[in-house]
Order: sequence, then structure tokens, then C-alpha cells
Amino acid sequence: MEDALQQEWKFKINPWITMIPVMLSIFMFALDETISNVALPYMAGSFSISHNESTWIITSYLVASGVVIPTVDFFSRLIGRKQYYILSIIIFTIASIFCGLANSMAMMLIARIVQGIGGGGIMPIAQAIIFEIFPKEKLPQAMAVFGLGVIMAPILGPSLGGWITENWSWPFIYFINIPFGILCLYLTQKYVEEPPYSKKQQNVRMDFSGFFCLAVWLLTLQIVLDKGNDADWFGAPWICKLFAVSTLSFLAFVYIQKKKAKTGDGLINLSILKNKNFLIGTGGQIVLMAVLMSSAAILPSMLQRLLGYTSFLSGLSMLPRGLGCFIASILSGVLVVRLGIKPTAFIGLVVLAIGGLLFGQINTNIALADIALPNFVFGAGMVLSMVPLSNISCATLSNEEQTNASGVQNLFKNVGAAIGTSIATTMISRFSQAHQMMMTKSLTDTNPVFTERIQAISSAFMTQVDPATAMHMAQAQVYRLLNQQAALWGYVETFRYYAVAVVLILPFIYFLNDTSRKKSEE
Repeated sequence: MEDALQQEWKFKINPWITMIPVMLSIFMFALDETISNVALPYMAGSFSISHNESTWIITSYLVASGVVIPTVDFFSRLIGRKQYYILSIIIFTIASIFCGLANSMAMMLIARIVQGIGGGGIMPIAQAIIFEIFPKEKLPQAMAVFGLGVIMAPILGPSLGGWITENWSWPFIYFINIPFGILCLYLTQKYVEEPPYSKKQQNVRMDFSGFFCLAVWLLTLQIVLDKGNDADWFGAPWICKLFAVSTLSFLAFVYIQKKKAKTGDGLINLSILKNKNFLIGTGGQIVLMAVLMSSAAILPSMLQRLLGYTSFLSGLSMLPRGLGCFIASILSGVLVVRLGIKPTAFIGLVVLAIGGLLFGQINTNIALADIALPNFVFGAGMVLSMVPLSNISCATLSNEEQTNASGVQNLFKNVGAAIGTSIATTMISRFSQAHQMMMTKSLTDTNPVFTERIQAISSAFMTQVDPATAMHMAQAQVYRLLNQQAALWGYVETFRYYAVAVVLILPFIYFLNDTSRKKSEE
């Protein structure tokens, strides 16, 4: 009787109206993943902490949201999905106020953790709602809008954060969530419907052992990823021990979830990974999320470190990527209808790989306008690949499976983003060291080019200082150029490896079942 009621029940409100509060909440959550990036130096000064310590402002948010994401299905069954969605928005908005009011690092960390707890419930539920409210034939266009919000928000984060920080002050990067949070609450209450299968259920029990293992796994993993490069990774005993704890916690979490899947008492149901489309689509999105989040972090860092850009200008450099995302979101819906999901995803991955190769051609003589084209191509490729993969990964699942599937998918995408950012940071460091060693071999007195350059620079300095000091200053200037070029090569090679990572996904597209083509052929 209950199954028949669920099949007969239809959404009454226009799905595009329901999309307004859903996309607003998604944009707020995704924006706060990166909006703090360029403001970290200012916050470090306010709290009298080092730059490395200030990165915990970002990490604490990601870890907290990562822990909550797999619990979304449980809390949705416990109190009802719409009620939990509203509660998440309330927690996120209130925590944003305390983030802006924070006057110490401890207060900021607590506020960011609470903000992550609220935000962790937003993305999975929003994604599940979109898959439910739209008919299959309109889902490609809806997912294009969804992908635009998910991808563009982290891209706009640095530029918006830089502008707010320089023109007002860093607390306002959190205060801007307040009016949007209130508006989102009102619209959610009015326009988001709750189907029968997402309402509060009886006899729902909390998986405390699974939750504990999940929290330990993600917390220890994030510490390893954040501090591993500084500690020389597995060359440090404490990193090895922490990684062992993280691995054992992960294995225990998987074991507990598989064991409790039979009774339905687990946090997540991993059997969803048996669905071929979901497994391949989620795997592809993990790689793409790693590329998206790590590139959003290292590009502004490169411009500030090598070219002396301000936080606002380095953030502004990401706007062409946002334009590429916007145009590609329009093209995505058209291409999926005309070509199908698989060809569109293939085209998007090729475009994204080209964007990585274009970034691999930059040098220190570039202006802000010179990275506009690579950024535009990169953004377009990201949407053209991510949106079809998101669509096809859940296309063969039932509405009842969407909330759990979204939780599983977003958990692994979160982990992929953290791992990708850490790998990119390590690659930049290691590649820079390798190129520095190679270039140092050429800086000898037996190299006529080096000696001529030193003499030319020292001659220019001799008008102001004595010859010995001039020679020392010339050598120091050449050494600074050496470090700059070595660092540039570190970034360049990392961008090229983005292209390699994306190309590795391409063969798996063949194994996806393109339901959109089957429908059009019928």
C-alpha cells in the first residue's frame, strides 16, 4: 500500500521554482569551501598565528562536512528529510555569524566545525531533490544548472573573498551568508515538497560505531594530507602511525557498513557501488573534484608567490573560468540532448585536458589577461565533463536510493578534493626542488653564460656599492631568479599532470550505459 502511494505521488510545484532555494543553498555551501583561501593571511594576523596554522580554518570545515555527509540518509529518516534540510541551513547560517565574530583561533575553529556540520547536510539532499523533481527528459538541463552552482561557487570564492577582504574586512566573507541563509530558509519552507518516502520513519537507530570510525578516518586522513608534505610524508614516524590509524578506521567503517546493510541500520549503504554507472561516474567525479579544488587553490597561490599579485587580483584571475563554466552549462544541456551523455562527457574531458596543457605553457612574463584563455577552457571542460557524469551516475537509481547515493558520492568527492589538493601541493614542492637541482648544475664559473650574466649585473651594482658587495648582490639576484623559475616549473608540471589524470578517465566512459540515447532511439 505504501509503495503504491509513493508511485502515485507527484510533485505539485514547478521544479524550476523549487530549484531556486536548492541552488541558493548549494552555492552558499560550495562558496565557503574556497572563499577563505585568499583571506588566510589576514585572519592569521588577526589571531596571531602562522600561515600553516591558519589552514586549519579551511580544513576544519572540510572535515566536519565530510563526517556529516554520510549521515544524511540516517538523519533524513530520523526527523524527515525536509526538516533535516531546513535544520542544516539554520545551523550553517548561525555558524556563519559566529565565524565573522570570532576573535580567537579557538572560536574560529569551533564556528567553522559547526558551519561544516550544517553545510554537510545541504549538498547531498539538494542533489537528491533535483533528481526527484525533474522528469528524466528535463534532467540534463537541471543537472547543468546544478553543475554550474557546484563548480562555479568554488571558482568565484577566491575572487569574491579577495574583494570583500580588501574593501571591507575578512569577517564579511562569512556575514554575507546571513541574508542568503534567511532567504533560503523562507523559500525552502514554501517551495520544497517532501515526498512520502523521505518523511520521518519509526525505529531508526544511530550507527554509533560506524560514525566513530568515520570521524576518526576523516580526521586522521586530513591531518596526514595537511601536514604530510611538511613532515616529509612517510619519512616521519608520526605520519606513518597516523596513516595506519586512518587506514584501519576506514577498513573498520567499511566492514561495519557492509555488516549493517542487511538490517538497514548503517550510516550509508555501500551496496549502491554495485551499480556500474554509479561506480564509474563517482570514480570520475572524484578525479575531477581533485583537479577542480586543487587547481582553485594553487593558481591564486602561484600568482601571489611568483608575480606578486594581491589577494583580490589573484582571485580575479579565476573569473574567466567562471565564464567558461557558465557558457558550458548552456552547451551541456544542448549537447546531452543531441549527442547523448557519453559523447558530451568525452568532449568535456578532452577540453579539460587541453586546459591543463595550456596552463602547462605559462611563464613568469604573463599578464593577468594571458591566463584568461587557459582558465576559460579549463572551466568549460570541467562543466562539460562533471555535469554529464553526475547525471549518468544516478540515472539508473530509484528515487528512494537517491539520498543514500548522494551521500556516498559526496563523501568520496570530498575525500578526493582533499587528497587532490595535498598531492598537488606535494608535486609543486618536489618538482620545484628537482628543477632547482638541475638548474643549479649550470650555475658554475665554467659556464660562460652564467659568468657573463653575473658580471653584467655586478657592473650595474658597482655604481652604488663596492665590487665585493656588488658581486654578492648579483649572485643573490641570480639565485632569486633560479628559485622563481624552479617554482614556476613546479606549477607548470603539476598543471600538465592534471591533463594526464583527466585523460586516464576517458576509457571508462565507454563502459557507461547511456540511458539518454536509449530514450531518444525509442
